[in-house]
Amino acid sequence: MKKKITIPEILKMKQNGERITVLTAYDFPFARLVDGGGVDVILVGDSVGVVVAGHDTTLPVTMDEMIYHSRAVKRADPKALVVADMPFMSYQTGIEEACRNCGRMIKEGGAEAVKVEGGSNIAHVIRAVSSIDIPVMGHIGLTPQSVHRMGGYKVQGRNEQAERIMDDALAVQHAGAFAVVLEGIPASLAADITKELTIPTIGIGAGSSCDGQVLVIHDILGLCEKYSPKFVKRYADLAPLISSAVASYVADVKNGEFPTAEHSFS
Repeated sequence: MKKKITIPEILKMKQNGERITVLTAYDFPFARLVDGGGVDVILVGDSVGVVVAGHDTTLPVTMDEMIYHSRAVKRADPKALVVADMPFMSYQTGIEEACRNCGRMIKEGGAEAVKVEGGSNIAHVIRAVSSIDIPVMGHIGLTPQSVHRMGGYKVQGRNEQAERIMDDALAVQHAGAFAVVLEGIPASLAADITKELTIPTIGIGAGSSCDGQVLVIHDILGLCEKYSPKFVKRYADLAPLISSAVASYVADVKNGEFPTAEHSFS
């Protein structure tokens, strides 16, 4: 039986050259399915705001919503490490509030680590949160909470930006993060960062040289129609199957073919 994955195991995977697998989950049933599939890390992502709540960005997601989803995932008792995103404005307004909110995510949400977006500009937060024994995963490159500054979801780190992204990676590591997500950056830059860092890099739209990969579960199952990024590989197309099942149910009820005696009590 698979043993519980912890921070030391994740760090050891980089040392041993073992690829790290990460998928999102936002509720109990998907957490069970994802964990049963053998992923190493479940990310309770603020992407829930887009793929579940229907927002255009992750910005509207609140602390209470993230705690709710993290608790739902944790009830599945996954063997995977559970990391929860800290939502926009839950950690940017001061160290005291950042520590308090990250503590809530661990204490109330049941998460085993938190993820924050930003590099050098947020290193002081990573340092403070890590110092109170809350594991922190960093996130640099294309950071969705910075969508307005970036002018949309655009590839970061090209040309003169590459040095800044490398500096961000080093700052995140130096501040005490146990891993860092590299999103939407050139594959060559991600490879250079992965070689430079001693902590694991988790890529999303960052090429194959990262220590691990993360994708949104709704994307790989064909359940998100809002967008289809280049870096997504669709492993199933469940939307037509679900629509067909619903249509069959509606037809059966309308035609009086459901419920039958088999589905009724005597």
